[in-house]
Amino acid sequence: MIIELFLALIVGILIGTLTGLLPGFHINLVSAIILSFSSFFLFSSLIPVIFIVSMSLTHTFIAFIPSIFLGAPDEDTSLSVLPGHQMLINRKGYEALVSSLFGCLIGISAVIILAPLFILILPQIFSYLKFVMFLILLLASIYMIIKSENRLVSLIIFFLAGFLGMASLNLNIKDTLLPLLSGLFGSSSLITSITKENKIPNQIIPSLKELKPKAKEISEVFFASLVSSPLCSFLPALGSSQAAVIGSDIISEKSQKKFLMLLGAVNIIVLGLSFVTLYSIGKSRTGAAAAVSELIKISPQDLMIILIVITISSIFSFFTAIFIGKFFSRNISKINYKIVSIIVLIFLSFIVFLFSGFLGFLLFLVSTFLGLTAIYSGARRTNLMGALMLPSILFYLPIL
Repeated sequence: MIIELFLALIVGILIGTLTGLLPGFHINLVSAIILSFSSFFLFSSLIPVIFIVSMSLTHTFIAFIPSIFLGAPDEDTSLSVLPGHQMLINRKGYEALVSSLFGCLIGISAVIILAPLFILILPQIFSYLKFVMFLILLLASIYMIIKSENRLVSLIIFFLAGFLGMASLNLNIKDTLLPLLSGLFGSSSLITSITKENKIPNQIIPSLKELKPKAKEISEVFFASLVSSPLCSFLPALGSSQAAVIGSDIISEKSQKKFLMLLGAVNIIVLGLSFVTLYSIGKSRTGAAAAVSELIKISPQDLMIILIVITISSIFSFFTAIFIGKFFSRNISKINYKIVSIIVLIFLSFIVFLFSGFLGFLLFLVSTFLGLTAIYSGARRTNLMGALMLPSILFYLPIL
């Protein structure tokens, strides 16, 4: 039994590495496939659970590579495109990746600390939070808009994205978030890269010791992620992007490196605590947690195993991402970045059409144009998350 569980962990890490490197290929798709074959695991439903957990953690680490080096993010790494690409142009792409990965490790320690608090406190307060959920989401939305330089444009982008999100939910599209978020954050960034004549310079690859964050940076990111992430771990439409924006205001002496560390930390916290949330209040906050909920009712022993798998997977994923990141850093300047962006865009379009059909592809096109509008208008791209936040606000709005 132990051998089977260990193999599930290893295979999860391998598949998570693959999905993390493939633009648009989200772990939710793999989780859905695993669920369809779950009957083959009748002797132990814990085996596919361990697979899904290790895969999702690995994917979170590895996904920073295409986000930074190719400008092709998923929904969790979308905010890393801008600072990551800027550092790439300044020959610091490897440093950008390592900063994100160190942030992920910081997130693991935060998950371990927050897990007992979630288990003890969340069931006691969640029934009350449901009555003010719409208000929390509304305040978070207002905060994002106020933080923008051009508030009027950001407000317009937020509502356009919100209306698009509501419309997409009423369409008969499979995996709606795939075309919606891939267009808003992925293809729009790729098209921007294609239209610009960016030549990627040779990258500097310092040692890990040189790139290791200072104690002050670690403590600041740790505290900021502890403050900003918990609510985003169990409230709908609030995810790592919003947590990173909120947490960045807590950090003194803001920098691209610190922001990427923070984004890595909150990604891991939101994902890790989603399994704790599933155990404590029975709510699945992420696609991976939703898949686990279909397989087992988490017991205290199961939760302990999941937390151990999260820790082990993260250690493996950190060094795997470092290895692959070095390869990208050494070779990214040798290839035609415009051609790579075109290939990635075609691949992303194919994935959307394959999994979401023709109607999903139309949604992908509209989302792409809205993402481009946000980029060229100078609005903060976090306001595009109105596609999820506005429908959630209206859903939880109490009927007067």
